[in-house]
Amino acid sequence: MTDSAHMVLMVATVLFGLGLIGVLTRKNVVFMLISVEIMLNAAGLAFVAAGSKWQQPDGQVMFLFILAMAAAEVSVGLALVLQIYHQHKTMDVEDLKELRD
Repeated sequence: MTDSAHMVLMVATVLFGLGLIGVLTRKNVVFMLISVEIMLNAAGLAFVAAGSKWQQPDGQVMFLFILAMAAAEVSVGLALVLQIYHQHKTMDVEDLKELRD
């Protein structure tokens, strides 16, 4: 594996880890959605790096699918966030868990 592809995969791993930490530690739904977006972009970066290593366009095609999925996730996620805020007047996940009953 070339050094540049190895470095890109390391960056993708760090980004995915940061996104995972953000999802697990944040209490705000908006920040959790941002962390999921970081994780999706890290996965896309890994696909592009793997595709460039083997000189195949498959990684770029998969990245386009990831971008389309991320756009759909953002639109649905923000609609849910607006609805939750409208009903409960909070974005804190812990407060929403208390309202479950």
